[in-house]
Amino acid sequence: MSFVGTVTSLEDHRRTRSRRVVGVRQLLPQPTLFFDLRSPYTYLVAERADRLFEGLEWRPASADVLPGGEPDADGPGAADARARLLGLPLVWPEDRPYRVPGAMRVASLAAERGCGAAFVLAASRLAFCGGFDLDDPEILAEAAAAAGIAVDDALHAAGDVVRDGPIEAAAGMLLAAGAQRLPLLQVGRTRFCGEDRLMEAAAAARAVG
Repeated sequence: MSFVGTVTSLEDHRRTRSRRVVGVRQLLPQPTLFFDLRSPYTYLVAERADRLFEGLEWRPASADVLPGGEPDADGPGAADARARLLGLPLVWPEDRPYRVPGAMRVASLAAERGCGAAFVLAASRLAFCGGFDLDDPEILAEAAAAAGIAVDDALHAAGDVVRDGPIEAAAGMLLAAGAQRLPLLQVGRTRFCGEDRLMEAAAAARAVG
């Protein structure tokens, strides 16, 4: 008795099944991290998020649009306490309330180029480990260089107010969906609001992946 035909059939079945699995994975929604660089919680998320999610999309959004948009909305010292719990240093920039529209515009450029993770990590470390003002051109250039963005491109993006529209629109979309604050992780149709829900979002991403 010959089993050649049977073996071939099984091998074809495995290849077909493999293609179907790959196709399903490609259809799965890409996890997205909405962030504002003015928030220390973005720094606390950035230190861990890229290791937890495969193919994470980084998307800047304006925290000012959301009810809990202020960096210390959880109360004085809340971010500092959270950083200590995570074993991370936290140094606030001198100027508060802290807003960095130029850096957010460069973040949108970084996201477009696929280097959002590198830029956000570098920028948030400079802001909340070093206490530097991200809208200082020299500091902004340093963060951009860490993400492989040319200084001229970064400075041009920093002054491009047209980029503000999509950043505000992203926050408006989240507000309409009931979001209260940033950072926010979206996995499929589920939104995980706040840095403290990072691990919950990562578990959800593994479940659908």
